[in-house]
Amino acid sequence: MFTLDYTEKKALYEQVKDKMKDMILNDILKENDQLPSVRELSMQLTLNPNTIQKAYKDLETEGYIYSVKGKGNFVARVSTINRNEKCTALYRQMKELVRELIFIGETREQITSQMEAFF
Repeated sequence: MFTLDYTEKKALYEQVKDKMKDMILNDILKENDQLPSVRELSMQLTLNPNTIQKAYKDLETEGYIYSVKGKGNFVARVSTINRNEKCTALYRQMKELVRELIFIGETREQITSQMEAFF
């Protein structure tokens, strides 16, 4: 499904949560898609199930997923996801992309020009 960076300072449950958010916001996971069970995902990522459970709990609290007793966890309707959370996540991704562009030698003017072309 995805990989984690064990050298990153961010807690593993936060990495799982962020990866799942990214997949939801980028339409990789769509409304009402069922997520892997806690046990299944913990085995795939070789993590303690409590780590996955904490990530899922946070995602549910933030409105990204919902749970159905005895059935599992599912992706929530996009309209229920907090707009500010979506914007924050997207700006975080944009910041990472701009940093990568600068790292490979793109200038501020080139990046700005490309972004202006979107409008």
